[in-house]
Amino acid sequence: MIRVFVVYESEPDPERYAQHVKLCSQVPGSTFRHGRVFGAPMGEPRYRYYAEWEFAGMDTFKTAARTEEFMATGKDAMEMGVPFHVHFTELDEA
Repeated sequence: MIRVFVVYESEPDPERYAQHVKLCSQVPGSTFRHGRVFGAPMGEPRYRYYAEWEFAGMDTFKTAARTEEFMATGKDAMEMGVPFHVHFTELDEA
C-alpha cells in the first residue's frame, strides 16, 4: 500500500480547501482523506492540517502520479499559499 501524505504548517481556509478537496478526490486509483491536526504528544503540533491519498500499490501510484489530475493538485496546493510538505510512503502489513 502506498500513501502520499501532506502536512500543512497552518490550517487552510475551509472554503478554499473545499475546492482543493474536489481536485484531490479526482486522482484516479486513490482514496483521499484529510483533517485538522488536533494535538501532539508534547506541546503544540508542528503541523496544523493533514491530507493523504491511499493507493493499492506502487503500480497504481506510479500511474496516478503521471496524470493531469495529480499534477493539478500540487499546483492548486501552492496557489492556496499555505506552506506544506509532501511525503511518499510504502506501508508494510503487520
